[in-house]
Amino acid sequence: MCHVLLANIKFLQQLVLIDQDLAEQTRFQGCPCGGALHQAHFPRKPRSCPSEVRDDFAKRFSYCCSQCRRRMTAVSVRFLGRRVHLALAVVLLSERGPTPAVAMRLAQQLAVSPRTVARWRQWWRDSFPVTALWQTMCGRFMPPPDMTLLPGALLARFAGDGDAAMKRLLMFLTPLTGSAAITLRAGR
Repeated sequence: MCHVLLANIKFLQQLVLIDQDLAEQTRFQGCPCGGALHQAHFPRKPRSCPSEVRDDFAKRFSYCCSQCRRRMTAVSVRFLGRRVHLALAVVLLSERGPTPAVAMRLAQQLAVSPRTVARWRQWWRDSFPVTALWQTMCGRFMPPPDMTLLPGALLARFAGDGDAAMKRLLMFLTPLTGSAAITLRAGR
């Protein structure tokens, strides 16, 4: 995996632009009740984010309905659900990397505790496979990726060089990131 993406300011700015487009799509769709959506972005204090783009990552795009007051948070390629670390960092640190030492060094540079990395890896191993997203989409990957090697095995299935494949993986994960996040266990 290409860990230099976390330091690639141009790549991170592209993620912001993608999120802005996704937020605009959310606003355009409106609320299910028929009310208009008004901007109600909320602040984030992103971790594992380079200082050059921290201001761009300091808000999560969200809207509030003018009638029912329901919050509609747009899906995101920058954030993976409620995690405070960037989705990119979650993916990169969850991957075992070329060697455990490289992954450990990156975690130390980003001030991510080994316990946090272990929780992320456990999420990929135990929780991700039972999400409705994976249950719906896993049949599209033939042969299926080795679930013990997630997220790296999944990233390898997306075409393109390092940054293009990573963007595709982050887009694939967007249903897990917004108001209507599909995180229910299959069969419920």
